[in-house]
Amino acid sequence: MNQNEKVVELCQKLVSQQSYSGQENRVAKVLEESLKALGFDEVKVDAYGNVIGCIKGKRPGKKILFDGHIDTVPVIDETEWIHPPFKAEIHEGKVYGRGTSDMKGAVAAMAVAASAFAQECDKDFAGEIYVDGVVHEECFEGVGARLIDQAVQPDYVVIGEASQLNMKIGQRGRAEIVVETFGKSCHSANPEKGINAVYKMAKVIEAIQTLIPPHHDILGDGILELTDIKSSPYPGASVVPAYCRATYDRRLLVNETKESVLEPIQNLLDQLMKEDPQLDVKVSYAVGKEKCYTGNTIEGERFFPGWLFDSNEEFVQKVYKRLKEKGFDPMITQYNFCTNGSHYAGEAGIKTIGLGPSLENLAHTRNEYIEVEQLEKAVECYKGVMEALLQ
Repeated sequence: MNQNEKVVELCQKLVSQQSYSGQENRVAKVLEESLKALGFDEVKVDAYGNVIGCIKGKRPGKKILFDGHIDTVPVIDETEWIHPPFKAEIHEGKVYGRGTSDMKGAVAAMAVAASAFAQECDKDFAGEIYVDGVVHEECFEGVGARLIDQAVQPDYVVIGEASQLNMKIGQRGRAEIVVETFGKSCHSANPEKGINAVYKMAKVIEAIQTLIPPHHDILGDGILELTDIKSSPYPGASVVPAYCRATYDRRLLVNETKESVLEPIQNLLDQLMKEDPQLDVKVSYAVGKEKCYTGNTIEGERFFPGWLFDSNEEFVQKVYKRLKEKGFDPMITQYNFCTNGSHYAGEAGIKTIGLGPSLENLAHTRNEYIEVEQLEKAVECYKGVMEALLQ
C-alpha cells in the first residue's frame, strides 16, 4: 500500500470512531494501534488519554512535534447530513464525516508522513519526530497539550489545523471572562425591599461597552463581546433576582496577560462600586472542568494566549523554502481561530507553525469533508517540514 492509500485509509479509520470530547477512547485506541503498525519506535498514552508516538533518527538533533486533536464537536442531527457522519464515505474525491477537516485528516497525514519519511531515509536524520492525538481540544485549546509538552519538550511544533496547506505563524487567543453581580432577593410585589442583580448588571454591561480593547496591526482587534447572561433564581416568578452572571468572549492579542486583560475591567468596576454603594460586582475568568475518558480530570482557567512569529524567522523560512522546492506555493498568514498553539507558542514560547489540509471554514459544519487530494498533499508537506528542520 502506498502512502496515498495509507493516509486515506487511516483518515477513514479515525473518522469512523465517534469521539466527542471526553469520549475519545475508541479513536485513541485506533490511533495507538495505527502508529505502532506504521513503525513508530514508541507509542504512549498519557493520563489525559493523549496518544503520543515517536520515531527517533540515527543522529542527535531537534525534536519536532506534529500536533492534532482527536476529539470533535457533536453531530446535532445525523439525518441532516447528505452522507453518514461516521461512515467516512468517499464521494467525488472527498471523504465525508465529522472530524475529517477538524482534524482527523491532518492527524492521519502527520502519522503517514512521519512513517514514510523515516522509511525513505532509513532513519538517517538528526532528531526525533513526534505525532500526537490530543483530547479535549474543543473544550480547552492548549490545556491538554501542556501534558504533551512536559513529556516531549519539543523544539518545534507543527499545528495541523486546517489551513489549505498555507503556513500559519500566529493567531489571536481567547479568554472567557465572567462578570457577576450580587443583589438581594425579595418578593417582586415589594421590590424596594431587595436589590435587583439584573438591574445592576445592566448598568455594568453598559459601562463595559465603553471599554476599547487593544488593536494589533497583523492580528486585528482584541474583541470584548457579551455572549451570555443568566440570573438566579431561575425561573424567577415573583422573585427579585439576587444574582446575575454575564459571560464575555475576549479575543487576545500577543503579549496580553491574565492581569493586563482584567485590569481595565476591574478598574471600571471599582469606579462603579464607588459611585453606587449597593453595587457588588466581581470579574474573573471562567474555569473549565471536564472528565477525560481515562477517568482523570482536565481543568483550567479559560485563558488561551495569542501568538505571532515573524515571517522572516529562520525556522519559518526553512520550511517555506523547502515547500516551494517541493512544488507547493504556501501563503504565510495567521489563523482566524484558536488552536493548541495557545500553549506551545503563547505560553511556552516554542517555535510553532500551523500547516494543515482542507479549508478552515469546514470545521464544525454539517456535511464536513476533506478532499483526498488535500490529504495526499499534506503528507508531502509534512515530509517537507521534516526535511527542512531535521537535516
